[in-house]
Amino acid sequence: MRLTHLSLTNFRNFARLDIDIPRRSVLLVGDNAQGKTSVLEAIYFLAAFTSFQTHSDRQLINFIAARSQELTVGRIVAEYKSKGSSHRLEARLILEPVGVNGKRLRKEILLDGVKRPVSEALGHFNAVLFVPQMSQIIEGGPDERRRYLNQTLAQIIPAYARTLSEYAQAISQRNALLKQLNERGGNPDQLAFWDETVTDRGARLILWRIQAIHELETLAARVHHELTHGNEVLRLAYQPAYDPLPNPQNQYALKMDTVTDRSGLELDSIKEGFATRLTALRQEEIARGVTTIGPHRDELRFLANSIDLGDYGSRGQMRTALLSLKLAEVDWMKNRSGEWPVILLDEVMAELDPQRRSDLLVYLNKSEQSLLTTTDLQLFTAEFSGQATIWEVKNGAVKGQSTD
Repeated sequence: MRLTHLSLTNFRNFARLDIDIPRRSVLLVGDNAQGKTSVLEAIYFLAAFTSFQTHSDRQLINFIAARSQELTVGRIVAEYKSKGSSHRLEARLILEPVGVNGKRLRKEILLDGVKRPVSEALGHFNAVLFVPQMSQIIEGGPDERRRYLNQTLAQIIPAYARTLSEYAQAISQRNALLKQLNERGGNPDQLAFWDETVTDRGARLILWRIQAIHELETLAARVHHELTHGNEVLRLAYQPAYDPLPNPQNQYALKMDTVTDRSGLELDSIKEGFATRLTALRQEEIARGVTTIGPHRDELRFLANSIDLGDYGSRGQMRTALLSLKLAEVDWMKNRSGEWPVILLDEVMAELDPQRRSDLLVYLNKSEQSLLTTTDLQLFTAEFSGQATIWEVKNGAVKGQSTD
């Protein structure tokens, strides 16, 4: 998979941008706050339909246009090749007036000219992104890790996004009913309808996460072993809020790195156990007014040599683990989809020592397409720079464009 053309309108600090994108590696060079990261953000938006920098799509629209125009449309359009076919993917962020002085944002996705729901458009274009602030995946709260899992799995597992949306809606409705039963009383059997949806969709999410994390861990451990020259063993420890295993061995010993194998679990057994557990917790959850177990409360921890990196890891260890995870993500997507995702790396070279820079550049030379940002070309080997396309990004403009 590779991009052939990118067009931006009213996106971040780009009023307008049209570029043909060559195969292999592209280096985006420039000072800070010139628009380098915004190019990567736009490309990744077409893979995840959400930003890695903000939870509000409204902030993606060029602020000058948003202030000066009553109706503002931000557009990201990509032309790309996948499995021998050419496609066009477009995201429209429409900021329109509502009421007296208000504005609201609408998001439209078009695939090959046809409007699609986000859940149907996900997975058609795949990209893996590394930015320094993604250390929050390791050191941030559980919601950051769930967000990472959801964005990654939704690109590859066709039904994941739709199932996640249906699960979230069911949890919201169930929580509202739990609160109502707590405050006003009523028949607890009313929960049965939402329990069915929660356990069905939740069991699917749990199974997909078990499978994906197992595969990612295998790949990440191999990469991490190479990056640390055999000095560290990386583990991804999945802690489902509803654990399908009876009394899992590592429930109270996660920091001791006890391995729990859930790979043999099947969907029906997960769903049945989840339903049984919800029934057992019914009175407690009515008293609390909230659903206490399920994928919305899952956790994922990163351990190196049995040390929880989120609690005790050094900055260097976290950066290396994150890079291992991201390179594993590339291989996982390639294995699952049959083609390379587009690789997006923001200032990653400045985060690595010379040996790890060299190892990374060797890996990137094997890929179909990668785009990297930097403020310092000297961080790259002469061989890599000589083979790459180099563009200067300055004040929301890209110079030195060329195609292969």
